[in-house]
Amino acid sequence: MARTAARDEGDAQRRSLPFLLPTTGAARDTIESWRNWRETRHVFVPAPRLTVQKYRLLSPRDRRIHDLHRAATHANLAIQETPMSARVTRLLSMRVESGALKRRPGARAGVMVNGGGYQGKTETVCEFAAAFEDLWLDLHRDLNPNTIHGTRDLHAPVAYVPTPVKATPKSTCQAILDFYGGPVDMTLPQLLRAVRTSLADHGTKVLIMDDITRLKMHRQDDQDVLDMIRVLMDMQVTLVLIGVGIHRSGLLREGRYNANTKQWVYLPPRRRSKSYNDEAATQTERRFDVIDLNPFRYDTPYEIAAWTAHLHGLEAQLRLFNSSPGMLSGGTMPEYLYRRTNGIVGLLERLIEDGCQMAIADGSEVLKEEHLEQVTINIGNLPDDQHDADSGEVPDVPPHTPPKKRRRGRNTVFDDRGLHGEAG
Repeated sequence: MARTAARDEGDAQRRSLPFLLPTTGAARDTIESWRNWRETRHVFVPAPRLTVQKYRLLSPRDRRIHDLHRAATHANLAIQETPMSARVTRLLSMRVESGALKRRPGARAGVMVNGGGYQGKTETVCEFAAAFEDLWLDLHRDLNPNTIHGTRDLHAPVAYVPTPVKATPKSTCQAILDFYGGPVDMTLPQLLRAVRTSLADHGTKVLIMDDITRLKMHRQDDQDVLDMIRVLMDMQVTLVLIGVGIHRSGLLREGRYNANTKQWVYLPPRRRSKSYNDEAATQTERRFDVIDLNPFRYDTPYEIAAWTAHLHGLEAQLRLFNSSPGMLSGGTMPEYLYRRTNGIVGLLERLIEDGCQMAIADGSEVLKEEHLEQVTINIGNLPDDQHDADSGEVPDVPPHTPPKKRRRGRNTVFDDRGLHGEAG
């Protein structure tokens, strides 16, 4: 009977295998890839929870499949709402829905989402935008309500565009047109007209521009791109700009953080400046609401409780045989994990993912401080075309020196103490 149940578990594993190895990536910068991501973003099925006893009854092949499924589960932890991301979502909801429902011409108020690298800015914005698009498409039965009779343009309420490195007005227009798959070999005036036409013909209500602080305001081309962004706001589309260090980037008037009030204070416009157009920056400031997506803090009881609740949500998703309630959220672990990550959710997930891989590989099947001490968070091997270090997209990782590993016995066997035990 037990082996029959184990075979049933193995059959369930094989049926879920397609979700382990997705055939498409997470790109979102074309209309097809955005649609694919939006429609499949919640289809992943985590590995089933097995006891050690059931795991041992599986065949070697099914054990390997289950371990692969567990690794995929730890690499694809569900996004959890945080108090910081909830504030971002509320502001986006107000601006995007208001802009989409307006009928009179004129600029739509935009949103700038500011924060450090690996803090979940892009995922928070894209998850909200995908949910908005689901609702908007359902409201209009997948049809563009403003379509021209006789045309079959795809309805794309949301467009996602990464800001080009060393952007120019032409390359930025081309990046937008690339999303729609339109022609890009044109003069700048022609490109601007094509962008306006694409936004209108596809019924686009939200234009997301990621990594906006790749713009350096000391470059004339970048100042021209900022001018063009203000033109885009007049195309009856809500702009959502995502970046690192927006307050000091020159996109707005130069800002300084007041630690006493915990607010950004903008300096008055300078009368003469060769670095960037102060009046234009002030105009941008008036057209955008800026909101910060900060990391967790660990200073007050409320902040500590929020961090601990986030850890509790993470540990509930893990598939380690010797895990237990409070594995991440109890004892001294919250303080330890905060010290290792500075409260940055992306670094926390990297630490947990690598720790789980190590726990499965060495048979301990549990995360403790002594296990995580062996893990070094390494994000320095990311492709240069995905993260611009000069823009702050790669965060500073808290320094950590792993202790020297103790010498272990050469043989491991199954025993009743856990999944593996040392052979004497």
